[in-house]
Amino acid sequence: MRATFARRTQAPRTVHSWWGKAWQRAVEEAAYSEAELRPGRAAARRGDVGGISVDSGSLLAAVRDGDDAWTVEVVVPTLEPDMAQALVEVVAAESGRIADLLAGALPHDLVEHAEELGVELLPYGGELAATCTCEHYLDPCAHAIAVLTQVGWLVDDDPLVLFAVRGLDREDLLAALHARAAGHGRSAGPVVGELADDVELAVDAALRARRIADLFEAGADFEA
Repeated sequence: MRATFARRTQAPRTVHSWWGKAWQRAVEEAAYSEAELRPGRAAARRGDVGGISVDSGSLLAAVRDGDDAWTVEVVVPTLEPDMAQALVEVVAAESGRIADLLAGALPHDLVEHAEELGVELLPYGGELAATCTCEHYLDPCAHAIAVLTQVGWLVDDDPLVLFAVRGLDREDLLAALHARAAGHGRSAGPVVGELADDVELAVDAALRARRIADLFEAGADFEA
């Protein structure tokens, strides 16, 4: 399911998460030289990147450059169906992982467990295949680096953006977890059935947290 994130005109002070830093390293690996990396990062910080469209295996955005605007598309390999199911199993292996993901955290052991099963969630530089409508002869150009840099900010804020890029967005993940819990619950008794309750509680908690955050940003006062 395609999702479009609004244009960001202010850069974060820093990328704080380990998975956000891993994305940054992949962007550095993808760049041919500092000649593209530095101006690309500067363009991202200036807010030259328009709204970023994230879909299964695809990132799309326009980048302003003076009086011109160029279209950048990045293609990232998606998980094969069996690998996507394996990732669902990894998430479901510990109920706390669902709550962590919905709260904006990516457990390190989740990624390690997935890698043991052959599921690569975090991309490496060679997987970030970028093209741009500008006349630069190398890809990724500075415009593509700007888009990839801002996508890193999105991933830093919400690791489920990473899942979506790999072909398993939030809705698909939750639906798969529900289906797994329901199917196992019929034969495995109430213990496995508790996973469905954990999913519901985690979703509710995440939605409540988002509403509170929105109220804080809107300047609402909360009594102690």
